[in-house]
Amino acid sequence: MGYVPRLKEDYNGRIKAALTEEFGYKNIMQVPKLQKIVISKGVGAAVADKKLIDYAVDELSKIAGQKAVATISKKDVASFKLRKGMPIGAKVTLRGDKMYEFLDRLVTASLPRVRDFRGVKPNGFDGRGNYNLGVTEQIIFPEIDIDKVNKISGMDITFVTSATTDKEAKSLLHELGLPFKKN
Repeated sequence: MGYVPRLKEDYNGRIKAALTEEFGYKNIMQVPKLQKIVISKGVGAAVADKKLIDYAVDELSKIAGQKAVATISKKDVASFKLRKGMPIGAKVTLRGDKMYEFLDRLVTASLPRVRDFRGVKPNGFDGRGNYNLGVTEQIIFPEIDIDKVNKISGMDITFVTSATTDKEAKSLLHELGLPFKKN
C-alpha cells in the first residue's frame, strides 16, 4: 500500500473507538477529525525591510515541509505606514499526511523543547471546535538552525477540526497527543 503516518493509523484505530465510546456516536462518520493545520506568522517589521518576509516564508517552509506563502495586507493603515497589497506575514496550510506528520513532530520533538513547559493552555478554543496555539520562539523546531536565525519570532498554529463543540475537539486533540495543562 504505502506509508501511513503513525498518528493517522492511531486515529483510524484507537482514537475513533475511544471517541465513539466517550460521546456515544451512532455512526462512525460522526466522530470528529482533524481537517487542517494552519501555521501563520505576522511580520510587522516587513514594512521597512522586505527581506524579512522571505526569511519568514523560508522558515515556515522548513518547519511545515511544504511551501509557505506570503500574506498581503487588505487595506491601508497610515499609522503603521502600511499600504494595501504589501506583504506583512506568511502562512502554510497542512492537510492529509503532512498534517499528521507535523502534529507528530510538534508533540514529540518541538513542544518538549519549550522552556518550563507544563502543557498547552486549554482555553485556546473558539467555540466551534477549533484550537489556536501560540508559539513564542521558532527555534523550538528541530528543522530551524539556531545559528542562521536573524530574529527570534513566534507563530500561531490553528487546528481546524470537524467537531461541533469545544469538548469534542479537546478530547480529539488530547487523544492525538496534544499535552493540555492540568487545571
